[in-house]
Amino acid sequence: MKTFISIAVIVVFLFGMTSSTQIKYPTIESKSFKSGEKLRYRITYGVMDAGEAILTVKETSKKGANGRPLYHVKGEGKTLGAFNLFYKVEDVYESYIDKSGAFPWLFKRDVNEGGYKINQEYTFKQDKQKVVAEGKEYKVPMGIQDMISSFYFARTLDFKNMKPGDETEFKCFMDGEVWPLKVRFVGIEEVKIRKGKFECLKFQPVVQEGRYFENDDDVEFWVTNDANRIPVLVKAKIPVGTLKMHLVEWEGLMGKLAKK
Repeated sequence: MKTFISIAVIVVFLFGMTSSTQIKYPTIESKSFKSGEKLRYRITYGVMDAGEAILTVKETSKKGANGRPLYHVKGEGKTLGAFNLFYKVEDVYESYIDKSGAFPWLFKRDVNEGGYKINQEYTFKQDKQKVVAEGKEYKVPMGIQDMISSFYFARTLDFKNMKPGDETEFKCFMDGEVWPLKVRFVGIEEVKIRKGKFECLKFQPVVQEGRYFENDDDVEFWVTNDANRIPVLVKAKIPVGTLKMHLVEWEGLMGKLAKK
């Protein structure tokens, strides 16, 4: 009898250890993208097309911890035409993000901007709340985002009950630091671009001290008011004018666009 009780106690103890150490990853409540999605944007300066950006979502054989399935998301940007003569840009950002939680397990950055080159690779150990980058290990919160996964994660947030002036925030790891990304909801507006009119939710990033943009309205963006939550227009004020990025092509969406 004593032996039976001892075994029972050990089993309960081990079960308790297993339960208490089980990792609970963040999960997304809504899904705004899927494999096969492709978004193409044109970047304009004045009336001229200065650049192009393409964002894609694909399946991948790579896995997260304990075999968690991932998406391979990729962002590619480049200058066009005469702008290549003044300041040529060829940027590639890649992230392998968790299908259930939309957070990254691996990030790659290959940037060439006017001859200035950056090549980075971050390994996100979400199960240990750490990031390994350039030979160093950093402590980060669970569910930390990277520069490209942030775009997809933000689209999964619930904006249904947001009121003008409400703010939302999440964390992003970049260049050895954890950055708070905070945006403010402005309201619902109709936006007209080359591809027509869209009903959109308007947002402004909340400016942080020491960043490039000084005022909240220096950057504004409009996101479709539908299940896809796709940015159709981004405006950024710079010292010599205004840059705009607008949606020109899309495919493989989760649902229909809120197009007028």
